[in-house]
Amino acid sequence: MKSIGRNIQLYRELKKMSQQDLALKVRVGLSTIQKYERGEQLPDTQILLRISTVLDIPASELMNTDEKQHAVSIDEELHVLITEMGVEKAKVVLRKVKELNDEQYRDFMKMVYTNKYEEINAPDLK
Repeated sequence: MKSIGRNIQLYRELKKMSQQDLALKVRVGLSTIQKYERGEQLPDTQILLRISTVLDIPASELMNTDEKQHAVSIDEELHVLITEMGVEKAKVVLRKVKELNDEQYRDFMKMVYTNKYEEINAPDLK
């Protein structure tokens, strides 16, 4: 029961949606979403389908209880980073970095770190 709630919470957070937003779009109370996410209550089939529609994922993903899949999906830090920067932006960045060969990747990382440290050491021009 808790895995469905964890999945609802995971996909809701990936969509940068609050519990209140999800509740409004699914047409249930906030406390109902909270109970689902805490594993205290299971959504019925119709509600599960509405949640999956709102979160734009297959209902089977919400019902997936395979702990192995969760372990391999993404680690906590990556989940936080994706949530903070937004799913679409993260996809674009990862796709572009994936296309780089080793030399291009090294050059890219040098540029990122050089720019970061230049910003830190740059004088305040205001």
